[in-house]
Amino acid sequence: MNGKKKKFQMPSSFTILFFLIIAVAVLTWIIPAGEYTTNKAGEIIAGTYHSRAANPQGLWDVFMAPIKGMVGTDTADGTISISLFILVIGGFLGVVNKTKALDDGISSTLRKYAGKEKLMIPLLMSLFAIGGSTYGMGEETIAFYPILIAVMISVGFDSLVAISIALIGSQVGVLASTVNPFATGVASQSLNLSPGDGLVPRLILFVITVTISIVYVMRYASKVKQDPSKSMVYNRRETDLAEFSLSSDDAGTEMTGRQKAVLWIFGLTFLLMVIGIVPWSSINEHWTFFDSFTKWLTGIPFLGDFLGRDMAPFGTWYFGEMTMLFLFMAVVVMFVYHMKESTFIDAFLGGMNEFLSVAIVIAVARGIQFIMSDGYITATVLHAGEQGLQHLPAGIFIVLTFFFYIPMSFLIPSTSGLAAATMGIMGPLGKFSGVAPDLIITAYQAAVGWVNVITPTSGIVMGALAIAHVDIVTWLKFTAKLMGILLVVTIGFLVICTLI
Repeated sequence: MNGKKKKFQMPSSFTILFFLIIAVAVLTWIIPAGEYTTNKAGEIIAGTYHSRAANPQGLWDVFMAPIKGMVGTDTADGTISISLFILVIGGFLGVVNKTKALDDGISSTLRKYAGKEKLMIPLLMSLFAIGGSTYGMGEETIAFYPILIAVMISVGFDSLVAISIALIGSQVGVLASTVNPFATGVASQSLNLSPGDGLVPRLILFVITVTISIVYVMRYASKVKQDPSKSMVYNRRETDLAEFSLSSDDAGTEMTGRQKAVLWIFGLTFLLMVIGIVPWSSINEHWTFFDSFTKWLTGIPFLGDFLGRDMAPFGTWYFGEMTMLFLFMAVVVMFVYHMKESTFIDAFLGGMNEFLSVAIVIAVARGIQFIMSDGYITATVLHAGEQGLQHLPAGIFIVLTFFFYIPMSFLIPSTSGLAAATMGIMGPLGKFSGVAPDLIITAYQAAVGWVNVITPTSGIVMGALAIAHVDIVTWLKFTAKLMGILLVVTIGFLVICTLI
């Protein structure tokens, strides 16, 4: 008989969400049913709550919930559009990663700035932050830690600086997500918003938080450079120098012309996505250039038919158009890189497979909302919130929203799953306090990104620390001041946004 105790293992997001579906189904037997009157746009009208006959959810409904969450019903949309979008993005990233353009691009940047070590920190942190902000870069950073640690140690810094560049850089990027499909995209779709809504404030938050993080890491790096004994991992310095010493193989190979072209295509793809989803004419009624240009282009004989007369102009894109863009650009990468058709298909399907769990977990999470709405308790919960929040200032509500999502990030580790499970409640609640739905999304993203830097339940955090041989206590001590600063700055920013 084995006397060893089994170590507790955190259940997967699927298990947690399914148990939440069961729990909510039980609540439909307890919480009184009710409804709100809605306007023509389907938005609830405050103060119109009324009771109705109960509709408790049973076993059939529990197992139907994830199905409805994916395909939707006659009265509510499912996640099929966002799930397909995520799968195609996975395919696109799979094709790009097959070219090793991103890996070799980072390595090339490290070589280019050899001897200019202080410049590497802001440059690389900015690159990782952009990755976090645009497509939720996380697990991909694991591949860079060995080379980052080797380079940072060799130029007089330490492993904490190396970890900070990729981990803090990418996750602060997630904190200030701009068009991150797994955070911004899922949350926006849950509230029937364009991912471009609220983009400008998020860009401002991105600049502020990334700048603060860069300055924080650079100050620590300078202190270690001047006096290595000031390093918080000084006791491992000699060991790290021996273990992570650079060899000729670590330098990597020079980027090929095709890889450089792939990087340009990669950047152009996200740029076009941003241009496509920003509601230009809503920002300024005179900004109709893209509408006029598309109308002119599709009106050209033959060319208009060749391109497609139903082409949607920039500024009106939604998930269908964005999915098409990533599919098209994946094919462009194939031709530019001269990739074999079989290699392309394997890379694309492999990339989709990497994100399959994300696409499914969104549907499972959305199932919670269907259980609540079919059991007619969503309105009751909202009514309770309306009663409690009707005199609550917008600034206080947005701060409470931010703090609500901090523990929820631990409970539901999936960023997209958390958005799909909660936005249907938090968005309407915000309206009772006069908080715009896009600001609710910003608060949610900020909380998730903030937690992602330090949570010991994250494979990204623990994987990085394991590679660098840094314990979690040291990491928490190192990041404590930064996390405090980011907390205060983010809360202040959110409150200011409610006043504008």
